[in-house]
Amino acid sequence: MTDMASPIWKPRKVLHEGAEATLTEGHWMGIPAVLKVRRSRSYRHPDLDRRLVKQRLTVESKVISKLSALGFPCPSILLIDQNNSSILISRIRGSPLHDILKKGKAGIPELRKLGHLIRRLHNLGISHGDLTTHNVMLSEEGDMHLIDFGLSRQSPELEHLGLDIQVLNECLGASHSTIPDAIETVSEAYLEEESEKARSVIDRFRKITGRVRYHG
Repeated sequence: MTDMASPIWKPRKVLHEGAEATLTEGHWMGIPAVLKVRRSRSYRHPDLDRRLVKQRLTVESKVISKLSALGFPCPSILLIDQNNSSILISRIRGSPLHDILKKGKAGIPELRKLGHLIRRLHNLGISHGDLTTHNVMLSEEGDMHLIDFGLSRQSPELEHLGLDIQVLNECLGASHSTIPDAIETVSEAYLEEESEKARSVIDRFRKITGRVRYHG
């Protein structure tokens, strides 16, 4: 699948080259797709590295498959290649929420929608693990999707759910500080369900924030 000469996979451009993976946009059998190839880490023992890469790929593929089956707005899996540490997923139309917020073309309504979407994810028993505005896609029609589940967890502990909100909090503070009460808007939307679980997650987020401030 990762063979660039393959007639069914036609790469178009590299979207991102990070420490964990390389993302390439293209078409698979005519379908807009993204190829994610996980990178080996040279500082780890080769056996440990292979085991960890395989484990993360397995978790990511299971999470995406589960969410897709439940109708959650995220990419769908087209193909998995454990031998090449790669996963092929459908391409989500739109732009990262990060870019749209930066341009001033989104604001409080989109952050409220994000709060609802995060709560929905958590109610399905999944934590994202890297919940930044770079990993939220927004289409011109206003459809919102989450992407990049490489650090996700199934059946997460309360701490992981709270950390999702804290990661977003840090992202909003660093990249979108001009939006007033951004994380409060997300939290209020998250709490609209008025469930014990939702309150527990936000309470844990606030405790995590307190710990970060204390140690910072």
